[in-house]
Amino acid sequence: MIYSEKQYGISSGELTKLKDALVATTHETEGDDWVREIEVEGLKSQIADLEAEISHYDLLKAGDITFAKSHSLDALPSILIQARIAAGMSQTELAQSLGLKPQQVQRYEATDYMGASLARLIEVSKVLNVHTAGIFGANSKHQGAVFSWDEFDDVVWQQFPVREMSKRKWFDLPRGENLINRVKTYFVDVAGPQFATALHRKKMRGSTVPNEYALLAWQARILERARDRVAHENLPDFNFDDRWLPELVALTKLPDGPKRARDLLASKGIVLVTEEHLPGTYLDGAAMLSTTDHPVIGLTLRHDRLDNFWFVLLHELGHVFLHLVDGLRYDFFDDDSSETTDRVELEADKYALNVLIPDDKWDQCLSRFALSEESVKLDARSLGIDASIIAGRIRRERSNYTILTNLVGHRQVRSQLAEANDDLE
Repeated sequence: MIYSEKQYGISSGELTKLKDALVATTHETEGDDWVREIEVEGLKSQIADLEAEISHYDLLKAGDITFAKSHSLDALPSILIQARIAAGMSQTELAQSLGLKPQQVQRYEATDYMGASLARLIEVSKVLNVHTAGIFGANSKHQGAVFSWDEFDDVVWQQFPVREMSKRKWFDLPRGENLINRVKTYFVDVAGPQFATALHRKKMRGSTVPNEYALLAWQARILERARDRVAHENLPDFNFDDRWLPELVALTKLPDGPKRARDLLASKGIVLVTEEHLPGTYLDGAAMLSTTDHPVIGLTLRHDRLDNFWFVLLHELGHVFLHLVDGLRYDFFDDDSSETTDRVELEADKYALNVLIPDDKWDQCLSRFALSEESVKLDARSLGIDASIIAGRIRRERSNYTILTNLVGHRQVRSQLAEANDDLE
């Protein structure tokens, strides 16, 4: 983990050297190919690790997200360091707040607070607004949250919405079986223990901090459905190439466009699954990687509208192509109704908007100003897309969800994809 601006600079320099080494190794002509291939893969792995740490530090330092974490006390030192970064405090500033010399804080962090008294840990926690189970951030207005558990055993299984999961028939509950053991077995079977560790930090976009255990349970269900689809449909490997997206946008014109979109994504090695959100999760969509390295997009369809479906789908595809596979190591969860200044979410928003309607085409749309159904339909025909895409974008940009209501495609999505979900039962 990167602790300071000095380490950030060193890491950035090291990243440049690794990238140069990768280019040089790739172009080598001497030696055995298999040896060179091993060296290339090793360099790529180091680059990915370093890029992930640099990006994580950038996000924390920018104060765009709140870092929410359920953790054990032995993980507290790591939490305190991340809390300081998220609060925008340098080691020197923290030292001043504690009445210490900067070198003392540097020593604390360099040794994971080894030797610090309990009183000192409590004092630091108060300054940084950290609790052993809770949240911390740069301000009180949540733009999003990041959840992670250092180890699988840190998960408090009693906090899972077990009865709701059983009610939805996610698993059977034989008479007399321990509920907690059942949900733990279910999670390990369908997701795997790695999805509840720091290897899979969960980045949430939303104005309300969700219930992290409901979030984890919902993710397990999405991964379960994804695993079944990969097995039953013999999906191809995912290819990092988005040149086929215009084909996806063209499907917006068709009455069964959402169902066709699911099939098109499957042909590209991407799994699309729908599952109603659990209470306390405030979700519209999510993007993650399956254990088979297939990108998985989960949608809740809590707003059963065409405009919402297409935007959320493309937003999650933005995470897939911009962040998920080659960069930030997060599972992404999104509440589309919340505003954000988070760089990562803004990038995914821009990706979705530009794929659905390129910026130069949007500038030519007269319906942006006319605000009539007739002008929206005219622009839609000109662009070769469904009118709901334009109507939804106008409503979004004007923050006015009372206009063009007849064009956004109410109750035209869930019936198509609910049927697609049931075909494996």
